[in-house]
Amino acid sequence: MNKKKIGVIFGGISTEHDVSVVSGTDIIRNIDKEKYEVVPIYIDENGVWYEYKLTDKIFKVGDKIIEEKPIENICEYLKKVDVVFPVLHGLGGEDGTIQGMLELLKIPYVGSKVLGSSICMDKVYAKIVFEKAGLLQTKYLYIRKYKENYIYIKQNFDEEKCTIDEIVEIADKEIKYPMFIKPSNSGSSVGINKATNKGELKKAIEYASQFDKKILIEEGINAREIECAVLGNEELTASILGEVLAADTFYSFDAKYMNQESRTEMPAKLSEELTKQVQELAKKAYKAADCKGLSRVDFFVDDKDEKIYINEINTIPGFTQISMYPKLLEKTGIPYKEVLTKLIELAM
Repeated sequence: MNKKKIGVIFGGISTEHDVSVVSGTDIIRNIDKEKYEVVPIYIDENGVWYEYKLTDKIFKVGDKIIEEKPIENICEYLKKVDVVFPVLHGLGGEDGTIQGMLELLKIPYVGSKVLGSSICMDKVYAKIVFEKAGLLQTKYLYIRKYKENYIYIKQNFDEEKCTIDEIVEIADKEIKYPMFIKPSNSGSSVGINKATNKGELKKAIEYASQFDKKILIEEGINAREIECAVLGNEELTASILGEVLAADTFYSFDAKYMNQESRTEMPAKLSEELTKQVQELAKKAYKAADCKGLSRVDFFVDDKDEKIYINEINTIPGFTQISMYPKLLEKTGIPYKEVLTKLIELAM
């Protein structure tokens, strides 16, 4: 029997390139080689595609790929595979762009389609969908960088041009500190900062605008960070829950990948009733955002009243040694290799 060829694409042009290298090479090592023939494809930071030889090397965040043979005709090369497994975190991979390319080539692929991918990548528009679905969220403001100034987007989408100092005053009046300032289209906590006063807020807005013109300013709450892995298309499996215990003041990029004091607790110490509520909300959010295949759905659970606030959905979550998605499913009873097989089957 001929084995199905699985094209695993990793690397990419986003700020999450190095994390994608670790995820992609982990997946390549763990795909069931008795069932599938793996075709590894690496994209460098400049967007150049390369054939990549199978290797047992375990990569860490920051390790560099030694480029192999460049792929001259990308479309023809992709048509040789039966299924693509995109492991491209962030822009150019998680935002619907690679999915659109694969749709045009009529190649099945793992994960959400164009719409679900683009909704979940854009934190602003994900919030609009979550609001329509009746999911509880923390208060937020949406602003957009415009030349040297900013545009404040009101709830009815009326726009007001402002200086950064005017934006700071609006945020100071509308929502409470601490605030979290995020680029709308970014992942792995890249570009995110916490502000506890006007000076920090101004710096955080300027910093976030280096990564995206669209920026979210969210009101922080005293809450536990809870994550749930969801697997499936129509029939969904929601994993046990995990809790993020960040070594820093929040789960920044460094806290995730560099600080050994950061850890996760699985299962999260929540009551059975609260656990079931989070799992059902994870599945509801997943369906509302038109997700397919896999996603990690992140929540805040308020310390005082245990209200559940949705944070975001990651449609191509990390598959590194420390990543929550495969670990949560493994502790639910689905081993890493089996998760990969299920995802490929769901794609087909």
